[in-house]
Amino acid sequence: MATADHYDLDATLLDARTQYFERNGFGADGGYSAKTVTVEVAGIKLRIPNTPGRVHAVRYHDLHHIMTGYTTHMSGESEIGAWELASNCRDLYAAWVLNGAAFAFGLISCPRRVRAAFIRGCHTRNLYDRDFNDILLNRRVGELRAELGLERDSLEQPLAATIGDRLAFVGAAVICLGVPLAVLCGVIFGVLVLLR
Repeated sequence: MATADHYDLDATLLDARTQYFERNGFGADGGYSAKTVTVEVAGIKLRIPNTPGRVHAVRYHDLHHIMTGYTTHMSGESEIGAWELASNCRDLYAAWVLNGAAFAFGLISCPRRVRAAFIRGCHTRNLYDRDFNDILLNRRVGELRAELGLERDSLEQPLAATIGDRLAFVGAAVICLGVPLAVLCGVIFGVLVLLR
């Protein structure tokens, strides 16, 4: 069973986001103004640039944590990555890359949870197609969960997968695991050729 973070359904997204920042120690602005951010993967801390594309995607991503209940621990990030991929990251390229990496990590570390989150994403929507503004932030958590199709599901009772869901999951897994592995194999092959 997945662990979940719960937020008051009557709270505005702005108030829930403030609570989310406090719970997770992200600072008053969530780290959006930082030049770099530290990401911990399997106990290894990595500093990555906080690019404008990443900040744009993460502003929505943080709201998605509130909407879905996924935690900010690595398993929760893997779950939300799977959910965001399945519910469509649209033209936010940073979201595709970051979620693909989290999804790939989750396929290895918590495959059942990632599969359930991906299936959930196939049947719900996200906020990436909305304008990020005060109007959005002043909406109620429960109202938006209903609009996104999240009011009828729960992390404790995963949705049954259709054939289409299963095929989409396999396709995403092949891309998210296969592409990096192919690149790694190419690099290793290139190094071996140079060492001959």
